[in-house]
Amino acid sequence: MAAGDQGIPFDRMRIALVSEHSSPLAAPGAFDSGSQNLHVAELATALAALGHKVAVYTRRNDPHVPQRVQTSGGYEVVHVTAGPAVRMRGDDVLDHTGDFVQFLKLAWKARRPDVIHAHGWLSGIAAVLSARHTQVPVVQTFHRVSTTPPQHHRVNGSTSTRRTAVERLVGHEAARIVATCEAEARDVLGMGVDRSKLSVVPRGVDLNLFCPQATRVERLQPRRVVSIGRVMPRKGFEETIRALSTVEGIELVIAGGGTQGDLRDDPETRRLIALAQSVGVVSRLVFAGHLPHAELPVLLRSADVVVCAPRQWSSGCAALEAMACGVPVVATSVGGHTDSVVDGVTGVLVPSGKADGVAKALRGLLADSTQRTLLGARGQERARARYSWHRCAADLVRIYTAVSGRHAAGNGGKARTSRSTRADGLTPKRDLR
Repeated sequence: MAAGDQGIPFDRMRIALVSEHSSPLAAPGAFDSGSQNLHVAELATALAALGHKVAVYTRRNDPHVPQRVQTSGGYEVVHVTAGPAVRMRGDDVLDHTGDFVQFLKLAWKARRPDVIHAHGWLSGIAAVLSARHTQVPVVQTFHRVSTTPPQHHRVNGSTSTRRTAVERLVGHEAARIVATCEAEARDVLGMGVDRSKLSVVPRGVDLNLFCPQATRVERLQPRRVVSIGRVMPRKGFEETIRALSTVEGIELVIAGGGTQGDLRDDPETRRLIALAQSVGVVSRLVFAGHLPHAELPVLLRSADVVVCAPRQWSSGCAALEAMACGVPVVATSVGGHTDSVVDGVTGVLVPSGKADGVAKALRGLLADSTQRTLLGARGQERARARYSWHRCAADLVRIYTAVSGRHAAGNGGKARTSRSTRADGLTPKRDLR
Protein backbone atom coordinates (compact mmCIF):
# COMPACT_ATOMS: atom_id res chain seq x y z
CA MET A 1 0.00 0.00 0.00
CA ALA A 2 1.40 3.37 -0.99
CA ALA A 3 2.12 6.11 1.51
CA GLY A 4 -0.97 8.14 2.23
CA ASP A 5 -3.40 5.35 1.21
CA GLN A 6 -5.79 4.01 3.80
CA GLY A 7 -8.03 0.97 3.77
CA ILE A 8 -11.63 1.64 2.71
CA PRO A 9 -14.30 -0.62 4.22
CA PHE A 10 -16.29 -1.61 1.11
CA ASP A 11 -18.60 -4.59 0.91
CA ARG A 12 -16.72 -7.33 -0.88
CA MET A 13 -17.83 -7.72 -4.50
CA ARG A 14 -17.57 -10.27 -7.28
CA ILE A 15 -16.04 -8.26 -10.15
CA ALA A 16 -15.78 -9.45 -13.76
CA LEU A 17 -13.21 -7.61 -15.88
CA VAL A 18 -13.62 -8.22 -19.61
CA SER A 19 -10.48 -7.72 -21.67
CA GLU A 20 -11.21 -9.70 -24.82
CA HIS A 21 -8.24 -8.54 -26.87
CA SER A 22 -5.72 -7.59 -24.16
CA SER A 23 -4.64 -10.39 -21.85
CA PRO A 24 -3.30 -9.27 -18.46
CA LEU A 25 -0.78 -12.13 -18.73
CA ALA A 26 0.82 -10.69 -21.88
CA ALA A 27 4.14 -8.91 -21.43
CA PRO A 28 3.79 -5.17 -22.16
CA GLY A 29 5.40 -4.37 -25.49
CA ALA A 30 4.85 -7.83 -26.98
CA PHE A 31 2.86 -8.36 -30.19
CA ASP A 32 -0.22 -6.13 -30.06
CA SER A 33 0.31 -5.70 -26.32
CA GLY A 34 0.75 -2.43 -24.53
CA SER A 35 -0.53 -0.15 -21.82
CA GLN A 36 -4.05 -1.62 -21.80
CA ASN A 37 -2.79 -5.10 -20.90
CA LEU A 38 -0.77 -3.62 -18.05
CA HIS A 39 -3.71 -1.46 -16.95
CA VAL A 40 -6.01 -4.48 -16.64
CA ALA A 41 -3.39 -6.57 -14.83
CA GLU A 42 -2.56 -3.90 -12.27
CA LEU A 43 -6.19 -2.91 -11.75
CA ALA A 44 -7.14 -6.54 -11.14
CA THR A 45 -4.30 -6.88 -8.63
CA ALA A 46 -5.34 -3.71 -6.80
CA LEU A 47 -9.01 -4.76 -6.67
CA ALA A 48 -8.03 -8.17 -5.32
CA ALA A 49 -5.84 -6.50 -2.69
CA LEU A 50 -8.93 -4.61 -1.51
CA GLY A 51 -10.54 -7.97 -0.85
CA HIS A 52 -12.74 -8.34 -3.92
CA LYS A 53 -13.16 -11.52 -5.96
CA VAL A 54 -11.83 -10.65 -9.43
CA ALA A 55 -11.94 -12.65 -12.65
CA VAL A 56 -10.53 -11.37 -15.96
CA TYR A 57 -12.07 -12.83 -19.12
CA THR A 58 -9.81 -12.72 -22.18
CA ARG A 59 -9.77 -14.51 -25.53
CA ARG A 60 -7.59 -17.62 -25.76
CA ASN A 61 -4.77 -16.86 -28.23
CA ASP A 62 -2.56 -19.83 -27.36
CA PRO A 63 -3.79 -23.44 -27.49
CA HIS A 64 -1.48 -24.48 -24.66
CA VAL A 65 -2.64 -22.12 -21.90
CA PRO A 66 -5.06 -23.55 -19.31
CA GLN A 67 -8.60 -22.24 -19.29
CA ARG A 68 -8.23 -20.82 -15.78
CA VAL A 69 -5.09 -19.31 -14.29
CA GLN A 70 -4.85 -18.15 -10.69
CA THR A 71 -2.30 -15.32 -10.72
CA SER A 72 0.16 -14.18 -8.09
CA GLY A 73 -1.78 -10.91 -8.05
CA GLY A 74 -4.73 -12.64 -6.38
CA TYR A 75 -7.09 -12.60 -9.37
CA GLU A 76 -8.16 -15.29 -11.84
CA VAL A 77 -7.71 -15.17 -15.62
CA VAL A 78 -10.28 -17.10 -17.66
CA HIS A 79 -9.25 -17.92 -21.24
CA VAL A 80 -12.29 -17.97 -23.51
CA THR A 81 -12.27 -20.01 -26.71
CA ALA A 82 -13.58 -17.69 -29.42
CA GLY A 83 -12.18 -18.45 -32.85
CA PRO A 84 -8.78 -20.02 -33.48
CA ALA A 85 -6.32 -19.94 -30.57
CA VAL A 86 -3.87 -17.62 -32.31
CA ARG A 87 -2.97 -13.98 -31.94
CA MET A 88 -5.21 -11.67 -33.96
CA ARG A 89 -5.58 -7.99 -34.62
CA GLY A 90 -8.57 -6.32 -33.00
CA ASP A 91 -10.78 -6.10 -36.08
CA ASP A 92 -10.36 -9.84 -36.73
CA VAL A 93 -11.35 -10.62 -33.14
CA LEU A 94 -14.71 -8.92 -33.67
CA ASP A 95 -15.74 -11.69 -36.08
CA HIS A 96 -15.54 -14.20 -33.19
CA THR A 97 -17.28 -12.10 -30.54
CA GLY A 98 -20.42 -14.26 -30.76
CA ASP A 99 -18.53 -17.24 -29.32
CA PHE A 100 -17.10 -15.02 -26.59
CA VAL A 101 -20.61 -13.80 -25.70
CA GLN A 102 -22.01 -17.32 -25.46
CA PHE A 103 -19.24 -18.32 -23.05
CA LEU A 104 -19.85 -15.28 -20.84
CA LYS A 105 -23.60 -15.88 -20.74
CA LEU A 106 -23.10 -19.43 -19.47
CA ALA A 107 -20.36 -18.45 -17.03
CA TRP A 108 -22.38 -15.61 -15.52
CA LYS A 109 -25.55 -17.70 -15.36
CA ALA A 110 -23.64 -20.21 -13.23
CA ARG A 111 -21.95 -17.56 -11.09
CA ARG A 112 -23.37 -14.06 -11.36
CA PRO A 113 -20.92 -11.17 -10.85
CA ASP A 114 -21.96 -8.01 -9.01
CA VAL A 115 -20.50 -5.75 -11.67
CA ILE A 116 -18.82 -6.07 -15.07
CA HIS A 117 -16.05 -3.70 -16.17
CA ALA A 118 -15.16 -3.93 -19.87
CA HIS A 119 -11.88 -2.60 -21.28
CA GLY A 120 -11.73 -1.63 -24.95
CA TRP A 121 -14.48 -1.49 -27.57
CA LEU A 122 -14.34 -5.21 -28.36
CA SER A 123 -14.76 -6.08 -24.69
CA GLY A 124 -17.56 -3.54 -24.43
CA ILE A 125 -19.76 -5.13 -27.08
CA ALA A 126 -19.13 -8.59 -25.62
CA ALA A 127 -20.02 -7.38 -22.13
CA VAL A 128 -23.23 -5.51 -22.98
CA LEU A 129 -24.53 -8.36 -25.17
CA SER A 130 -23.74 -10.93 -22.48
CA ALA A 131 -25.35 -8.89 -19.70
CA ARG A 132 -28.32 -7.55 -21.69
CA HIS A 133 -30.91 -9.82 -20.05
CA THR A 134 -29.44 -9.78 -16.55
CA GLN A 135 -29.47 -7.20 -13.79
CA VAL A 136 -25.68 -6.94 -13.77
CA PRO A 137 -24.46 -3.41 -14.60
CA VAL A 138 -21.71 -2.87 -17.16
CA VAL A 139 -19.02 -0.25 -16.62
CA GLN A 140 -17.09 0.60 -19.79
CA THR A 141 -13.58 2.01 -20.31
CA PHE A 142 -12.73 2.56 -23.98
CA HIS A 143 -9.08 3.58 -23.39
CA ARG A 144 -9.28 5.21 -26.82
CA VAL A 145 -12.27 5.73 -29.10
CA SER A 146 -12.37 5.59 -32.90
CA THR A 147 -12.61 9.37 -33.19
CA THR A 148 -8.88 9.45 -32.28
CA PRO A 149 -7.33 6.53 -34.24
CA PRO A 150 -3.58 5.96 -33.94
CA GLN A 151 -1.72 7.39 -36.90
CA HIS A 152 -0.01 4.08 -37.66
CA HIS A 153 -3.37 2.34 -38.17
CA ARG A 154 -4.70 2.66 -41.69
CA VAL A 155 -8.21 1.40 -41.21
CA ASN A 156 -10.55 1.36 -44.17
CA GLY A 157 -13.80 3.25 -44.10
CA SER A 158 -16.01 0.24 -43.43
CA THR A 159 -13.92 -0.94 -40.48
CA SER A 160 -13.86 2.54 -38.95
CA THR A 161 -17.62 2.92 -39.42
CA ARG A 162 -18.27 -0.48 -37.84
CA ARG A 163 -16.12 0.35 -34.82
CA THR A 164 -17.81 3.73 -34.36
CA ALA A 165 -21.24 2.08 -34.45
CA VAL A 166 -20.16 -0.50 -31.87
CA GLU A 167 -18.74 2.19 -29.57
CA ARG A 168 -21.96 4.23 -29.72
CA LEU A 169 -24.03 1.14 -28.89
CA VAL A 170 -21.78 0.30 -25.94
CA GLY A 171 -21.87 3.92 -24.74
CA HIS A 172 -25.66 3.86 -24.83
CA GLU A 173 -26.11 0.52 -23.04
CA ALA A 174 -23.39 0.69 -20.37
CA ALA A 175 -24.45 1.86 -16.92
CA ARG A 176 -21.35 4.03 -16.56
CA ILE A 177 -18.46 5.10 -18.79
CA VAL A 178 -15.12 5.56 -17.04
CA ALA A 179 -12.48 7.51 -18.96
CA THR A 180 -8.83 7.38 -17.94
CA CYS A 181 -8.14 11.07 -18.62
CA GLU A 182 -9.94 14.28 -19.56
CA ALA A 183 -8.93 14.01 -23.23
CA GLU A 184 -10.58 10.60 -23.42
CA ALA A 185 -13.63 11.94 -21.61
CA ARG A 186 -14.04 14.70 -24.20
CA ASP A 187 -13.84 12.13 -27.00
CA VAL A 188 -16.48 10.00 -25.29
CA LEU A 189 -18.78 13.00 -24.93
CA GLY A 190 -18.24 13.67 -28.62
CA MET A 191 -19.81 10.27 -29.32
CA GLY A 192 -23.05 11.51 -27.78
CA VAL A 193 -22.74 9.70 -24.46
CA ASP A 194 -24.92 11.13 -21.68
CA ARG A 195 -22.68 13.34 -19.55
CA SER A 196 -24.29 12.04 -16.35
CA LYS A 197 -22.95 8.55 -17.14
CA LEU A 198 -19.34 9.69 -17.45
CA SER A 199 -16.64 9.62 -14.78
CA VAL A 200 -12.87 9.97 -14.92
CA VAL A 201 -10.59 7.64 -12.97
CA PRO A 202 -6.97 7.73 -14.13
CA ARG A 203 -4.71 4.79 -14.68
CA GLY A 204 -2.33 4.11 -11.80
CA VAL A 205 1.34 3.41 -11.38
CA ASP A 206 3.08 0.75 -9.28
CA LEU A 207 4.70 2.90 -6.60
CA ASN A 208 6.57 -0.04 -5.10
CA LEU A 209 8.32 -0.73 -8.40
CA PHE A 210 8.67 2.83 -9.69
CA CYS A 211 10.30 4.89 -6.96
CA PRO A 212 13.42 7.07 -6.52
CA GLN A 213 16.64 5.20 -5.90
CA ALA A 214 20.30 5.81 -6.65
CA THR A 215 21.33 4.24 -9.96
CA ARG A 216 24.83 3.89 -11.39
CA VAL A 217 25.10 3.26 -15.12
CA GLU A 218 27.69 3.35 -17.86
CA ARG A 219 27.14 6.29 -20.20
CA LEU A 220 28.46 7.24 -23.61
CA GLN A 221 27.89 10.95 -22.86
CA PRO A 222 27.76 13.15 -19.72
CA ARG A 223 23.96 13.42 -19.93
CA ARG A 224 21.28 10.85 -20.76
CA VAL A 225 17.77 11.19 -22.16
CA VAL A 226 15.47 8.14 -22.15
CA SER A 227 12.35 7.45 -24.22
CA ILE A 228 10.16 4.35 -23.87
CA GLY A 229 7.65 2.82 -26.23
CA ARG A 230 7.16 0.52 -29.16
CA VAL A 231 9.13 1.74 -32.15
CA MET A 232 6.48 3.14 -34.47
CA PRO A 233 5.97 6.54 -36.13
CA ARG A 234 3.26 7.83 -33.81
CA LYS A 235 5.54 7.55 -30.77
CA GLY A 236 7.46 10.68 -31.83
CA PHE A 237 10.98 9.26 -31.64
CA GLU A 238 11.79 11.15 -34.83
CA GLU A 239 11.21 14.51 -33.12
CA THR A 240 13.35 13.44 -30.16
CA ILE A 241 16.23 12.39 -32.45
CA ARG A 242 16.05 15.71 -34.29
CA ALA A 243 16.08 17.51 -30.93
CA LEU A 244 19.18 15.53 -29.95
CA SER A 245 21.05 17.11 -32.84
CA THR A 246 20.67 20.55 -31.24
CA VAL A 247 22.07 19.61 -27.82
CA GLU A 248 25.66 18.51 -27.26
CA GLY A 249 26.91 16.05 -24.66
CA ILE A 250 23.79 13.88 -24.33
CA GLU A 251 22.86 10.38 -25.44
CA LEU A 252 19.37 9.13 -26.24
CA VAL A 253 18.33 5.63 -25.15
CA ILE A 254 15.13 4.29 -26.76
CA ALA A 255 13.67 1.25 -25.03
CA GLY A 256 10.94 -0.70 -26.77
CA GLY A 257 10.38 -3.34 -29.39
CA GLY A 258 9.70 -2.69 -33.04
CA THR A 259 6.58 -3.69 -34.91
CA GLN A 260 8.29 -6.89 -36.11
CA GLY A 261 9.57 -7.79 -32.66
CA ASP A 262 13.22 -7.81 -33.79
CA LEU A 263 14.98 -4.47 -34.06
CA ARG A 264 17.32 -5.76 -36.77
CA ASP A 265 14.36 -6.49 -39.04
CA ASP A 266 12.18 -3.55 -38.07
CA PRO A 267 11.75 -0.98 -40.86
CA GLU A 268 10.90 1.88 -38.48
CA THR A 269 14.08 1.27 -36.48
CA ARG A 270 16.11 1.30 -39.68
CA ARG A 271 14.42 4.55 -40.71
CA LEU A 272 15.25 6.18 -37.37
CA ILE A 273 18.88 5.05 -37.58
CA ALA A 274 19.11 6.55 -41.06
CA LEU A 275 17.63 9.79 -39.72
CA ALA A 276 20.16 9.84 -36.88
CA GLN A 277 22.97 9.37 -39.39
CA SER A 278 21.66 12.22 -41.53
CA VAL A 279 21.56 14.67 -38.59
CA GLY A 280 24.89 13.49 -37.16
CA VAL A 281 23.81 11.86 -33.89
CA VAL A 282 23.89 8.12 -34.65
CA SER A 283 26.88 7.69 -32.28
CA ARG A 284 24.75 9.10 -29.44
CA LEU A 285 21.67 6.96 -30.13
CA VAL A 286 21.12 3.61 -28.37
CA PHE A 287 18.27 1.19 -29.09
CA ALA A 288 17.87 -0.94 -25.97
CA GLY A 289 15.13 -3.13 -27.45
CA HIS A 290 12.23 -4.54 -25.46
CA LEU A 291 12.84 -4.59 -21.70
CA PRO A 292 10.77 -6.51 -19.14
CA HIS A 293 8.53 -4.16 -17.20
CA ALA A 294 10.38 -4.85 -13.96
CA GLU A 295 13.63 -3.57 -15.51
CA LEU A 296 12.25 -0.20 -16.62
CA PRO A 297 12.74 1.62 -13.28
CA VAL A 298 16.53 1.19 -13.43
CA LEU A 299 16.61 2.66 -16.94
CA LEU A 300 14.29 5.53 -16.03
CA ARG A 301 16.32 6.42 -12.94
CA SER A 302 19.48 6.51 -15.06
CA ALA A 303 18.09 9.44 -17.08
CA ASP A 304 18.56 13.14 -16.52
CA VAL A 305 15.31 13.69 -18.43
CA VAL A 306 12.66 11.32 -19.79
CA VAL A 307 11.03 12.39 -23.07
CA CYS A 308 7.54 11.14 -23.92
CA ALA A 309 6.72 12.66 -27.32
CA PRO A 310 3.86 10.77 -29.02
CA ARG A 311 2.22 12.73 -31.79
CA GLN A 312 -1.44 12.04 -31.26
CA TRP A 313 -2.39 9.93 -28.25
CA SER A 314 -0.80 8.48 -25.14
CA SER A 315 -2.11 6.69 -22.08
CA GLY A 316 0.59 8.58 -20.16
CA CYS A 317 1.99 5.36 -18.71
CA ALA A 318 5.71 6.07 -19.30
CA ALA A 319 5.43 9.66 -18.08
CA LEU A 320 3.76 8.53 -14.85
CA GLU A 321 6.41 5.88 -14.27
CA ALA A 322 9.19 8.44 -14.75
CA MET A 323 7.46 10.88 -12.40
CA ALA A 324 7.11 8.17 -9.76
CA CYS A 325 10.87 7.59 -10.06
CA GLY A 326 11.50 11.29 -9.42
CA VAL A 327 12.83 11.96 -12.94
CA PRO A 328 11.78 15.17 -14.77
CA VAL A 329 9.59 14.64 -17.83
CA VAL A 330 9.25 16.41 -21.16
CA ALA A 331 5.94 15.31 -22.69
CA THR A 332 3.75 16.28 -25.60
CA SER A 333 0.34 17.77 -24.79
CA VAL A 334 -1.71 14.72 -25.78
CA GLY A 335 -3.88 12.14 -24.02
CA GLY A 336 -3.10 11.36 -20.39
CA HIS A 337 -0.10 13.72 -20.33
CA THR A 338 -2.37 16.75 -20.03
CA ASP A 339 -3.74 15.37 -16.76
CA SER A 340 -0.64 13.98 -15.07
CA VAL A 341 2.01 16.49 -16.15
CA VAL A 342 1.46 19.98 -14.74
CA ASP A 343 3.47 22.22 -17.07
CA GLY A 344 6.35 23.92 -15.29
CA VAL A 345 5.50 22.23 -12.00
CA THR A 346 5.83 18.45 -12.41
CA GLY A 347 7.29 18.46 -15.92
CA VAL A 348 7.32 20.35 -19.21
CA LEU A 349 4.57 20.05 -21.83
CA VAL A 350 5.40 20.75 -25.47
CA PRO A 351 3.36 20.72 -28.71
CA SER A 352 3.19 17.37 -30.48
CA GLY A 353 5.13 16.80 -33.67
CA LYS A 354 7.50 19.73 -33.01
CA ALA A 355 11.18 18.84 -32.67
CA ASP A 356 12.07 22.42 -31.80
CA GLY A 357 9.74 22.33 -28.78
CA VAL A 358 11.39 19.17 -27.48
CA ALA A 359 14.83 20.66 -28.15
CA LYS A 360 14.07 23.91 -26.30
CA ALA A 361 12.72 22.02 -23.26
CA LEU A 362 15.76 19.72 -23.19
CA ARG A 363 18.25 22.58 -23.44
CA GLY A 364 16.54 24.42 -20.60
CA LEU A 365 16.38 21.43 -18.26
CA LEU A 366 19.85 20.06 -18.97
CA ALA A 367 21.33 23.49 -18.22
CA ASP A 368 19.49 23.82 -14.88
CA SER A 369 20.07 21.04 -12.36
CA THR A 370 17.98 22.84 -9.71
CA GLN A 371 14.94 22.89 -12.01
CA ARG A 372 15.40 19.22 -12.83
CA THR A 373 15.50 18.38 -9.13
CA LEU A 374 12.37 20.43 -8.39
CA LEU A 375 10.39 18.95 -11.27
CA GLY A 376 11.45 15.45 -10.30
CA ALA A 377 10.44 15.92 -6.67
CA ARG A 378 7.09 17.48 -7.52
CA GLY A 379 6.41 14.82 -10.12
CA GLN A 380 7.04 12.10 -7.57
CA GLU A 381 4.76 13.86 -5.08
CA ARG A 382 1.96 14.06 -7.65
CA ALA A 383 2.34 10.41 -8.63
CA ARG A 384 2.14 9.28 -5.01
CA ALA A 385 -0.71 11.64 -4.10
CA ARG A 386 -3.03 10.78 -6.98
CA TYR A 387 -1.89 7.82 -9.06
CA SER A 388 -1.40 4.86 -6.73
CA TRP A 389 -3.26 1.80 -7.97
CA HIS A 390 -4.79 1.47 -4.50
CA ARG A 391 -6.49 4.85 -4.82
CA CYS A 392 -7.53 4.31 -8.44
CA ALA A 393 -9.06 0.93 -7.57
CA ALA A 394 -10.86 2.42 -4.56
CA ASP A 395 -12.32 5.15 -6.78
CA LEU A 396 -13.58 2.51 -9.19
CA VAL A 397 -15.10 0.47 -6.38
CA ARG A 398 -17.14 3.54 -5.41
CA ILE A 399 -18.49 3.59 -8.95
CA TYR A 400 -19.14 -0.17 -8.94
CA THR A 401 -20.96 0.27 -5.64
CA ALA A 402 -23.16 3.05 -7.00
CA VAL A 403 -24.17 1.31 -10.24
CA SER A 404 -24.81 -2.06 -8.57
CA GLY A 405 -27.04 -0.59 -5.86
CA ARG A 406 -24.79 -1.92 -3.12
CA HIS A 407 -23.40 0.23 -0.35
CA ALA A 408 -20.04 0.85 1.21
CA ALA A 409 -19.76 -0.78 4.61
CA GLY A 410 -20.02 1.68 7.47
CA ASN A 411 -21.56 4.37 5.25
CA GLY A 412 -25.10 4.32 6.50
CA GLY A 413 -26.33 2.37 3.49
CA LYS A 414 -25.46 5.17 1.03
CA ALA A 415 -23.12 4.64 -1.86
CA ARG A 416 -20.18 7.00 -1.93
CA THR A 417 -19.32 8.63 -5.23
CA SER A 418 -15.79 8.93 -6.51
CA ARG A 419 -13.80 11.88 -5.23
CA SER A 420 -12.11 11.91 -8.62
CA THR A 421 -15.30 12.93 -10.44
CA ARG A 422 -16.47 16.52 -10.76
CA ALA A 423 -20.07 17.40 -11.46
CA ASP A 424 -19.23 17.60 -15.17
CA GLY A 425 -17.59 14.17 -15.11
CA LEU A 426 -14.02 15.45 -15.40
CA THR A 427 -11.18 15.24 -12.94
CA PRO A 428 -9.73 18.41 -11.38
CA LYS A 429 -5.95 18.55 -11.35
CA ARG A 430 -4.23 18.89 -8.02
CA ASP A 431 -2.50 22.25 -7.84
CA LEU A 432 1.06 21.76 -6.63
CA ARG A 433 2.12 25.34 -7.13
